Order: sequence, then C-alpha cells, then structure tokens
Amino acid sequence: MKIVIVGSGNTATVLSALLHNAQHEIVQVVSRNIDNARMLASEYNASAAILTDEQFADADIYLIALNDAALDHVERIPALANKFVVHTAGAVSIEALKSCSENYGVLYPVQTLSKFSDHTPKIPFLVTGSNKETLHRILGLAKSISDDVTEANDAERLNYHVAAVFVSNFANHMFALAELFCTKEKIDFKRLYPLINEINERVNHHSPYLTQTGPAIRDDVFTLGKHLQALSAHPDLKYIYLKMSESIIKMHGKR
Repeated sequence: MKIVIVGSGNTATVLSALLHNAQHEIVQVVSRNIDNARMLASEYNASAAILTDEQFADADIYLIALNDAALDHVERIPALANKFVVHTAGAVSIEALKSCSENYGVLYPVQTLSKFSDHTPKIPFLVTGSNKETLHRILGLAKSISDDVTEANDAERLNYHVAAVFVSNFANHMFALAELFCTKEKIDFKRLYPLINEINERVNHHSPYLTQTGPAIRDDVFTLGKHLQALSAHPDLKYIYLKMSESIIKMHGKR
C-alpha cells in the first residue's frame, strides 16, 4: 500500500518503520511542524507537508497518528476529505472520522511506543472499519505488521485502553515513586531490578490475582504498621500505600 502518515511523534515513527519493513511505501509525512515532517519523511525518501496544506500526496490510506484532541477536529484538515482515513487512538470513537469520508477506521496499537527505543516490541492491534470492505483492508494492513490482530468496537477498545493505563502508565508511576523513595532514603533502586523483572515475567504465565504476594494479602498487620511508620516522612506515598493495601485486602476478601 501507498501510505501517508499524518503525525510525526512516537506512534507515527514506530508505525512508519513497521510499515516500511513490511514493504509498504511511505509516500508522505504530514505534521503540524514541517521540520518534524521532513525529518521523518527523509528516512523513507518521502515528501513532507503540514496539516494546513490544501492537498496531500496520493495514497491508498491516510494513517492519522495525532493526539486525541486533534481527532475531535479532524474535519478541519481539508486534505483528508473523501480519503481512506484511519486513526490510531484507543479512546477515540471511530465516528470521529465520519465527517471526513465514507471509508474510515481504526488501527490501535496496544503497546507503549517510543521513537527513541532501540527495539520494536510485540504489538497487538485492535481494528475496526466503517464497512466490510474498509475493515477487510485494515485487517490486511494490520496483519502485514503483526501476528496479533483483533477486531474490536469502540467500547471494547476503550476498555482495553483503560486496562492498558493500569498495567503500563500506573505501573511505571509506581516504579517512579519507588525510585524517588529510594533516592530520598539513600538506598539503591537498582537492587529492585530483579524483583521487577520477576513480577513482569510471572504475569506472562499466571493470573496476577493468583500470584499476589505481600503483607496486605497475608493480613500482616505488624509489617503493614512498620511500613506505614517508615513512610511517615512521605505522606503522599503513605496515602498511596494505604489505598493500595486496602484494595488488595478488599479484592482478596481479607477482613
């Protein structure tokens, strides 16, 4: 397929590489910033354009990798009118593209993507289309770059996005909080790397519910009290510790 990439951030960069490696042709990169568009386009000998241009290059598909707010006003990009347009967002309805064209859909990567990563992770895709033909084409495109492709409607995709925030963004924030705590208490956060790796490996093979450990699930009041005492100088962390422990206790029917 000939593809125009609309966007130049993390998602646009990673998907461009995947599509190029799958023998699709990136013919143009469009961005708010022409320098960013040119930088990404130069990797594929493609042209560059800005969102306000009246016309984009001819292509089979226009892949929109912009932030969610921009998708609410995609009709303000006149060059996308009557094109085969596909967005990549998890929490935005397929209907956001209805004002552009009769042929539209979603290609949502269930993965955290970074243009600075030195490797490409396994990426499951959730797809949908405005009609059978459009869905068929999006499925074909997705399957050319991933062996894990599933059709999902707006509600399903939104729920996956919510769950993804818990396992990715929230989990990473917990790591960041632990790192900050270690720094303030002058202990080495790197000592926790093997533990982090073990937990991540374990959930690949077992239900997290069944593998829960720690003082909360044991109803170990003594240890919980010691931890809360250690967190006295860190009130924000103490609050999160309490709420997380309460959630574990509630989920596992303790008390």
